[in-house]
Amino acid sequence: MKDYQTKSPVLFLVFNRPDTTNLVFEEIRGAKPAKLYIAADGPRAGRENDAQRCQETLAIVKNIDWDCEVKTLFRENNLGCKNAISSAIDWFFDNEEEGIILEDDCLPAKSFFYYCDTLLAKYRFDTRIRHIAGCNLQMGTKWGNDSIYFANQTHVWGWASWKRVWKDYDKDLKAYHENEVEEIFSNIFTDKLVIETWANIFKEVKAGKIDTWDYQLALINYFNNSLSINPNVNLIKNIGFREDATHTFNAESAHANLPLEEITEITYPKYVLPQKKADYAPLIHEFNLVARWKKHNSLKRRFKRWFKERFNS
Repeated sequence: MKDYQTKSPVLFLVFNRPDTTNLVFEEIRGAKPAKLYIAADGPRAGRENDAQRCQETLAIVKNIDWDCEVKTLFRENNLGCKNAISSAIDWFFDNEEEGIILEDDCLPAKSFFYYCDTLLAKYRFDTRIRHIAGCNLQMGTKWGNDSIYFANQTHVWGWASWKRVWKDYDKDLKAYHENEVEEIFSNIFTDKLVIETWANIFKEVKAGKIDTWDYQLALINYFNNSLSINPNVNLIKNIGFREDATHTFNAESAHANLPLEEITEITYPKYVLPQKKADYAPLIHEFNLVARWKKHNSLKRRFKRWFKERFNS
């Protein structure tokens, strides 16, 4: 995969981290996309060194030395994570039918581009499939014997998709209502704590309490009974777990700097069905489920003892 040249357009999302940007840009340079879209949010007001770091980042991504059609969307003012990224992806899919999206902290394996190209073409018109994820957060667990598996969860640490999917994106979730979602999630998950957590995330995103763009994509894909393609090895290393991150602050996270692997040949599962247990694996970490299960079960036992003592004595 060393000399593989990607066939798909690539959108590169950057901001103010020249060091991580440089590492990811070098992998994009190695893949030599014929079309490269670069979107950058502007510096934040009142943040020391932000303007300088943004300029250093732009200097890196302007250094294109291969035959490439380049389109840029450089903001002078800061829009924030939610608006900057979602509008950049709008811009990308206004111009392209499909493509690959990388953020400045998502370091791809060499075969990530081959993987995305192959799957974008194979499932181009298969509306069951809405998302192609590059990362694998299963901590070594394999789901079947093939290169990929299907699941319902949407991971965006290096991904690919189609305009046909993004047209449904709704950054403010205007089409959906709070009083409906808990019942909807009970059709997707069986664990009460997972259902409650997703319903709460929905409410906070809709209320504008979370400045992000990716929960909306995940929620809308759930609501459309989406299948996501996931690699059975990890093709994306998130190198952005640190203090200056937007959301991934904890450098000790189990998902920080996961080692990269490679796919040399893509084989496909016989059955196009979600691996439901695979969706729970990253949520156990993200939603702190083990500790919450223990607390929940402890409270249930205490309630049962109280009920027995109160009404059976």
